[in-house]
Amino acid sequence: MDSSDIQRKNIAIIGGGLVGSLNACFLAKRNFQVDIYEAREDIRVTKSARGRSINLALSYRGRQALKAIGLEDQVVSQGIPMRARMIHSLSGKKSAIPYGTKSQYILSISRENLNKDLLTAVEKYSNAKVHFGHRLVKCNPEKGVITVLGQDKVPKDVTCDLIVGSDGAFSTVRTYLMKKPRFDYSQQYIPHGYMELNIPPKNGDNKSFTCTLFMPFEEFEKLLTSSDVLDFFQKYFPDSIPLIGKQALVQDFFLLPAQSMISVKCSSFHFKSHCLLMGDAAHAIVPFFGQGMNAGFEDCLVFDELMDKFNNDFSMCLPEFSRLRIPDDHAISDLSMYNYIEMRAHVNSRWFIFRKNIERLLHAIMPSTFIPLYTMVTFSRIRYHEAVLHWYWQKKVINGGLFLLGTLIAVSGTYLLMRYKSPSPLDYLRRPSEWVTYFQNTGHVSL
Repeated sequence: MDSSDIQRKNIAIIGGGLVGSLNACFLAKRNFQVDIYEAREDIRVTKSARGRSINLALSYRGRQALKAIGLEDQVVSQGIPMRARMIHSLSGKKSAIPYGTKSQYILSISRENLNKDLLTAVEKYSNAKVHFGHRLVKCNPEKGVITVLGQDKVPKDVTCDLIVGSDGAFSTVRTYLMKKPRFDYSQQYIPHGYMELNIPPKNGDNKSFTCTLFMPFEEFEKLLTSSDVLDFFQKYFPDSIPLIGKQALVQDFFLLPAQSMISVKCSSFHFKSHCLLMGDAAHAIVPFFGQGMNAGFEDCLVFDELMDKFNNDFSMCLPEFSRLRIPDDHAISDLSMYNYIEMRAHVNSRWFIFRKNIERLLHAIMPSTFIPLYTMVTFSRIRYHEAVLHWYWQKKVINGGLFLLGTLIAVSGTYLLMRYKSPSPLDYLRRPSEWVTYFQNTGHVSL
């Protein structure tokens, strides 16, 4: 496909969030005409609502995507390194579980600031434009036509060569693909909700901290008054109260209701060579592995790599994208659910911490053979589904080793117990003339 042909290709990206704006940068670099249609107003000039966004954890996959468009250094400079998970027990004891080695960390990133940076990056391309306040009302993938409703409230038809749905977990583009034959879709809400709370800066250093409270909706619904909230935090999170402040804690708690979390799976991610789903529109996941944004960013990176491989041919790139990403994105969805259970029920378990220490020890001894699951997911680009398969193999090896070790300890203990507490079997093979003396000395018979 030559450059003149590329210039004639028009791409409509629905959704100007993180994945939509990042993907626009990748496609604009290839000299396509790129238009983003975003239902919201420009977040760079409007005040955003607090409490509706979980802070992001940027890791290797996301950084590689940002690096490919020249934004990694800028974004990383704004992040806060996080090296371990801190466990706070009710007794006040604190214990840290490292995410990786001493040199490995993830970055806490502001969703809002990252989105602003990406939108600004899009607008640096003369062949890219962001249409704010434009909502998708109709999508016809077969004809490559979308209908958008702008601020003038007049529906406008737009013809394009490729429609990219990056419009989130409740994607409008996906609803049209769901009507197509052989399109699979499933969704699952978890029983936990989340609420954001703010720890203000100290000494005017302008370093506030956003923390997120996760718990079952039933527990949120029990906290109806200020006293209920303060009593709850005094019981379960007493060290957070002086950091947040009683008045601010109550105000934040009742600012917005607890938000729900949904997991979405679908297949396929494309329709012919005309329509493509990316990010949460294709695979919304719960946030407990910190991979939602990173998986979405890797979508953009993988698609860009396929465009290189197939010389920008949509008819080749789209089906190959689905073939590659569906098993990976479904795998990280399952892992996020697994981590939801792990963080909810296992992090205080001595057995859980023991297993983590075993994994770290084996990784230190055999770094290329034994790799902790978290390391494979967070600090590499090993495909998600391959990481799961390797993890299953490692679990079998570790479980087998622990079983063998346990068996050896049990057999050794039994042997020592019999050796020192009971007569040896050889004792019964003594000469008959010695039996009487032996039994008298050991007290086994009385004559």
